[in-house]
Amino acid sequence: MKRGAFPVWGIPLFLMVCCPPTIILLWMVAVQNDGSLTEFLRTTTWKDFAARFPLPSFTAAKILVCWALLQLVLLVVLPGKEHFGPVTAMGNRPHYKLNGIAAFLVTHALVVIAAYSLVLFSPTILYDDFGEILSLLGLLAFIFCAVLNWKGLRFPSTTDTNRTGNVISNFYWGVELHPTIIGVSLKQLVVCRLSMMSWSVILLSFVAKQYELYGYVSNAMWLSVGLQVLYVFKFFLWEGGYFASLDMMHDRFGFYICWGTMAWLPCVYPLVGLYLVRHPIDLPIWSVVAVAALGVVSLWMNYAADLQRQKIRETDGKVKIWGKEPEIVRAKYMTADGVEREGILLASGYWRIARHFHYVPEILLALAWTLPALFDHALPYFYVVYLTILLVHRSERDELRCRKKYGQDWMRYCEKARYKIIPGLY
Repeated sequence: MKRGAFPVWGIPLFLMVCCPPTIILLWMVAVQNDGSLTEFLRTTTWKDFAARFPLPSFTAAKILVCWALLQLVLLVVLPGKEHFGPVTAMGNRPHYKLNGIAAFLVTHALVVIAAYSLVLFSPTILYDDFGEILSLLGLLAFIFCAVLNWKGLRFPSTTDTNRTGNVISNFYWGVELHPTIIGVSLKQLVVCRLSMMSWSVILLSFVAKQYELYGYVSNAMWLSVGLQVLYVFKFFLWEGGYFASLDMMHDRFGFYICWGTMAWLPCVYPLVGLYLVRHPIDLPIWSVVAVAALGVVSLWMNYAADLQRQKIRETDGKVKIWGKEPEIVRAKYMTADGVEREGILLASGYWRIARHFHYVPEILLALAWTLPALFDHALPYFYVVYLTILLVHRSERDELRCRKKYGQDWMRYCEKARYKIIPGLY
């Protein structure tokens, strides 16, 4: 084995083994141990863990099938303009359908009407069956990753494939960059519609459960859930910009992205809401106002930073940033089809402060919707810690990719935007 080969397959193998039981562990701690990891470790044996492990159920299967069909139909049927993503390394250009806001509004309206007006199911159903849903999701997402791996090797949608020869690496990072079926981008369907859309719907069920248990919804729950729902709405408002992110442009569709969004996201991202269900915390008004202000300002900064870069790309640099002509670096690069192309690197506005400054308000926003859980237990802060590690790691990967792609033009850009994330520090 070559020196240094272990990170190529060892770390991915570790994550693929550890992440599926982790989502169940988090659910157990939040629901069965009152959010106390210490209590879980003190009282739970391996035999106990196995006995309490939620098994997939028919109800969970029905929920997931109905959800998948609904989101597929809305993506295909609802009107929306065609959107083209950035040109890939092989010279291909993926296309998507922009109807995220319409899908968001229709989805939430249908869920509320079905639960409260038509009484087709209990509004607490997602909370009540959450363990079984997560268990089934972990299994189905793993199987789906295997199908994607097989499809990429045998029937790739485009020439943007990567066959490393390492089975573990292929499975973890994926083979195809932009797999499609019947003209539908699987990345958009799974990441944006099945996963991100589920985040806010899951939270609504958590709110309903707290009301069922206590007869009211605490202001801590309203504050945390409100900020999270605003973030999800902002995501769909900015969906076109997301298609130019690292996830969509460069990360292939394997375990890292596919399983991560199908199974990890529905558990970890709404974790604060899950914890708050049985912790109806009533905060003083001044703290509600302060945390809400932190969250809204952070959300706006994150959106504004992403919008600056998006507008620069859409207008070829012909737009003002903070009332001034933008400072940009036109960076040349060569794609695998032998064509020289040009990218625009923005060094004005938020992107002058740091090359990945938009990660700072994103982390602060996550902190804002976690603070209402207070500090009795560490569990609610799991997502903030995870997100920070994820974004720092992502910034390093992006730096390496850009340095390799743009060469000296990237170095010129780094002279203008000197810091990676935090000005003066990092």
